[in-house]
Amino acid sequence: MTDLISVSGDLAAAEAAVLVVGVFSGEDAPEIPESAAGVDAAFGGRLAHQLAALGNTGGASSLTRLPAPEGLAAELVYAVGLGDAEDLDDETLRRAAGTAVRAAFGKDSVAIAFEGDPEATAVGAALAAYKFEGYKTEGNGDDAPATVQVYGAGEAALRKAAVLAESVALVKDWADTPANLLRPPTFAVEIERAATAAGLDVEILDAEALSAGGYGGILAVGGGSSADPRLVRLSYRPEGAAKHVAFVGKGITFDSGGINIKPGAGMWDMKGDMAGAAAVVGATIAAAKLGLNVAVTCTVALAENLLSGTSFRPSDVITIRGGKTVEVLNTDAEGRLVLADGISRALEDEPDALYDVATLTGGQVVALGKRTMGLMGTDTETERVRRIGEETGEHGWAMPFPEDLVKLMESPIADVSQCATGLKRDGHMIQGGIFLSKFVPEEVPWAHLDIAGPADSDSAYGYISKGATGRPVRTLVALLEEFAA
Repeated sequence: MTDLISVSGDLAAAEAAVLVVGVFSGEDAPEIPESAAGVDAAFGGRLAHQLAALGNTGGASSLTRLPAPEGLAAELVYAVGLGDAEDLDDETLRRAAGTAVRAAFGKDSVAIAFEGDPEATAVGAALAAYKFEGYKTEGNGDDAPATVQVYGAGEAALRKAAVLAESVALVKDWADTPANLLRPPTFAVEIERAATAAGLDVEILDAEALSAGGYGGILAVGGGSSADPRLVRLSYRPEGAAKHVAFVGKGITFDSGGINIKPGAGMWDMKGDMAGAAAVVGATIAAAKLGLNVAVTCTVALAENLLSGTSFRPSDVITIRGGKTVEVLNTDAEGRLVLADGISRALEDEPDALYDVATLTGGQVVALGKRTMGLMGTDTETERVRRIGEETGEHGWAMPFPEDLVKLMESPIADVSQCATGLKRDGHMIQGGIFLSKFVPEEVPWAHLDIAGPADSDSAYGYISKGATGRPVRTLVALLEEFAA
């Protein structure tokens, strides 16, 4: 793990392999801010001229590498664009720092001095210093810098950045792990190990306990696999906490689609169908490490949706914990079934608010793309998550529950239909939210976060590496901070 170091003074005096300066956009050349004045002086006051000659006019996250001139201890100087100075915000800083740190893999040390909030710079740098080690037997490319000096950042800000980055890295590691190495029983043990180390209380229900507890959704989805399902519950109870927040996560460690089997193309990505569970666990661990003054209960439903002679079927009627019955129409809409069990159990603890996170529907990607979460639930909580997501750079957009779609979710033989009658695709993402709403009383503040797209990235950018993203851990932590305030 990369160490973040708090420093002050002139960046030009830093002893690091790479010095990173932020420059603002200008009409013909970038503008050099005060934080880069010493480095500019080492270039004879011509840093902007050199950057302009190389085509860098300060556009956000643009990056130019320059050999360090005499007088600097560094080997290289990276100039990263921060865009228009009047538009500088925390996400711009996070992405700029991330861009620089990703470009510095293979270098042992980096020093960064930007204008703006140094905590945002630290978070972006820490998030970018991630690499999934993988399973290559002959190395896996360059490593992240061992140290990153962040000018102007205090120790508290760096500690928070490190905790967030550690939790996000944990989530990414789990979501990128091959499905044969992270089946439900193994995932439960991994969660227990990480949660116990953070001081959380852990409860694990095996198949026998799930049957005794009436968890029909989890048992149905996991019934086709030789690896039995699990329900894992984490509890964080700081003394004097006035509020209690419940997290619920979908943990399908591999989703073949079951009898409604998926096409082969892209099925390999279904190892990450547990990213929602990983995210809520990561956020809960971060809350404990940061000592947030809010009680948190985290419930994750872990199952493997495979095809076998014991798989559940379209037309089945199953009973969710609490007694509601569901008519199954599509075994590839399994996530909402395990979430219904998790939500029902979480509500028994009478939380002040509940948030569930899941890679739930392909409809989310169709409607909102790969970087924007679909938000559904009560107006106050969807707006809270949207607002906080804007601040963290983990964007979301609230979706309605139109009357015609609600009508489509009625079943003639059970309390609720799992999908729209006739498997109509109308509002596919919204169908998932409407289904889950049937298990949340109207008076409970609640938001459902569909992260099917944002959980994974096809390419690297800013502080995001290719593969699992760890979203929305930072949004969930910021949400908890708001409840703790």
